[in-house]
Amino acid sequence: MLIDQIFEVTGIQCIEPVFAETTEDYYTEELLSLSAEEARLLIDENEYPIGLALKTDDVWVAGSFVFRSPSRAVLSKFEEVGGDIYQEDASRYVDSLREYFSLKLLSEVPPATEDTRPERKEMVASLIGEIWGSLNDEVCIDCCCGSGVVSEAIAECGGRPCAYDNDPALIALGLQSERLSAHQVMHIDATRAGDYISPVGYGVGCMLGDITAFNADMWENIVAELLCLSEKTLISTATEPEIRRVENWCLAEGRSCDIIENKRDPIYDRWVCVTSV
Repeated sequence: MLIDQIFEVTGIQCIEPVFAETTEDYYTEELLSLSAEEARLLIDENEYPIGLALKTDDVWVAGSFVFRSPSRAVLSKFEEVGGDIYQEDASRYVDSLREYFSLKLLSEVPPATEDTRPERKEMVASLIGEIWGSLNDEVCIDCCCGSGVVSEAIAECGGRPCAYDNDPALIALGLQSERLSAHQVMHIDATRAGDYISPVGYGVGCMLGDITAFNADMWENIVAELLCLSEKTLISTATEPEIRRVENWCLAEGRSCDIIENKRDPIYDRWVCVTSV
């Protein structure tokens, strides 16, 4: 496992129970309360502390500070216990956290029943290719990724998926089927994606919905977060009324918009909003 390689120990455990809670200061206090016999401090390429691992009762336990700030007490704990300093790029450490928590999720959550058609990946890849051409190895967000068909399509178009969803069973299905890569997916609330992801060039939100008057506020928040994180954004829905709502949300954010009827797929991605800053 990548996190083991970074800290150079086997079987390291994260103090946070799930990826989404790596933002919570509470777990810093939990980590610092441990009685430790050895410590390893991880710093990033700018020499900023991003992780602390403590050995307690022959088990290594790590806390992470890429999505929350380390307190002065973190450095004091390291100095008190004593140990070694390790250095790693923050992006590689984030990959290791995604992998750790994805594999943990897969071991704990039964996968959902298969939810897609085999031909959908090619239809989405064709759509992305028509709109943007090659993604040239750039990161592309896959918002509400489900079981990972769109992530596969992003990869086929030359991009590097950064996927997230709030349904653990669908993520488990994607991991089991290998449509999702463990180091590229997160189980998080899509309205808080900016807590875990820096802005990138491209973002996709395929088959958003059902968007109704009842849940429109939630979907508007999800779309707003995706727009904040991507300069060029492609969003699809099953129906025209849904995509018109999306269009209005994009226009309200000062985006330019094109609405396309996508005849490749009459079910999932029939209506498309292509928007950019």
